[in-house]
Amino acid sequence: MARNRHRSHNLYIMEDANISPAEFEPIVLGLACNWCGYAAADQAGMAKIQYPTNIKLARVMCLGTVDPYLIMNAFHKGFDGVVLIGCHIGECHYVSGNKNALSVAERMKKILDILGLQEGRLRIEEVSAGEAPKFAKVVKEFVEELKVLGPSPLRRTEAKV
Repeated sequence: MARNRHRSHNLYIMEDANISPAEFEPIVLGLACNWCGYAAADQAGMAKIQYPTNIKLARVMCLGTVDPYLIMNAFHKGFDGVVLIGCHIGECHYVSGNKNALSVAERMKKILDILGLQEGRLRIEEVSAGEAPKFAKVVKEFVEELKVLGPSPLRRTEAKV
């Protein structure tokens, strides 16, 4: 029921900004672990695997170092979604960084929902360095999900990187 309320609110925002749902292209911040997520993105590029250019990828040493402020600031800056891409659980190069990131992401999703930004705007994925096709698939799916959600209620113009 709450999802319908948010969806109609986003359609209203699109009308105000003269953006039709068909024209809307979400802007995504991707925070990728140096050892797995970023390496998978690099492999996807080298293998010429197509994925949406909507993602602005930033490398972090470990998802466990991602501060919740960084996630909230991304939405404040105009990003429509944030995806955290890191090592598989149990395979973190820093032992438990990805477990910590998973815990932070779950708490942040609840906060986003409370704020009316919808928890679907934040996603965390496990992608190893050798899973370039999975990286591309994750990005494609997330962009499609964001198209359904519409622009972030905080989006004023293009996201400021």
